[in-house]
Amino acid sequence: MSVWYWLVDLLPFEWAVPGAMFFMKNALLAVLVITPLFGILSTMVVHSRMSFFSDALGHSAFTGMAIGALCGFHEPTWAAVVFAVLFALLFNLVRRRSALASDTVIGVFSSTAVALGIFLSTLNGRSFTRFNALLVGDILSVEPAKVGLLALILLGVAALWLVSFNRLMLSAVHPALADSRGVQVFWQETVFSIAIAVVVTLSMTWVGLLVINSLLVLPAAAARNVARNMRQYHLFSLLGAVLAGIAGLMTSYYLGGSAGAAITLYLAVWFILTFLVRKK
Repeated sequence: MSVWYWLVDLLPFEWAVPGAMFFMKNALLAVLVITPLFGILSTMVVHSRMSFFSDALGHSAFTGMAIGALCGFHEPTWAAVVFAVLFALLFNLVRRRSALASDTVIGVFSSTAVALGIFLSTLNGRSFTRFNALLVGDILSVEPAKVGLLALILLGVAALWLVSFNRLMLSAVHPALADSRGVQVFWQETVFSIAIAVVVTLSMTWVGLLVINSLLVLPAAAARNVARNMRQYHLFSLLGAVLAGIAGLMTSYYLGGSAGAAITLYLAVWFILTFLVRKK
């Protein structure tokens, strides 16, 4: 981290002073790690029409946090990760074995997860207010160890994209064709779902449960308006997410307010701009 702090100290901002404001420097590093993750995953979420699924994962992560707190875990985030991964596995299994539409299965899982989370968090008259921070998020509370973990996940997701992108894309576009080509569609979808579950869960406390789904939808939705090929699609999604993340963090620092909400608003503006120029 000392190298990172030295680099940030070169920036022309009032908070980029040597030996101080480490919380802001950690937050900037977190944004530079989180936003590429969301930018990459967003392309497949939009392409696979899984935007509601990522929202349901956020609800399951909240339930996992409630379970972890109820069990007295010092770090309930890991209980949330485990619960979200199990949620993703069970969802893929039910969707594969059921004749119901995907949005129906998502609705069933999402409503069940959020109801279970609220019930457990208020059990025996407990107050729900202790979970209010999860709804809004606080990226200024990020710890260097968590940023390092997300950096490892970013490398893992990048490796997954390099190795399995064609199979993932074919499974999303035409599952039957992918299956006929020998692609194990179920396991491709499962690995991708687990990746989303882990990223959403670890980022939830910083970005906020109320807006985290928008970070998995807006970058790729905006990129799709102007991209002419798959390479541009991924590039515009990643750049849009990173630039919105940095701008949102700066806005949050100088004007106050939630960083997650500010990032979402910048992504919304990016989507509107790309929508207006899409025909050109």
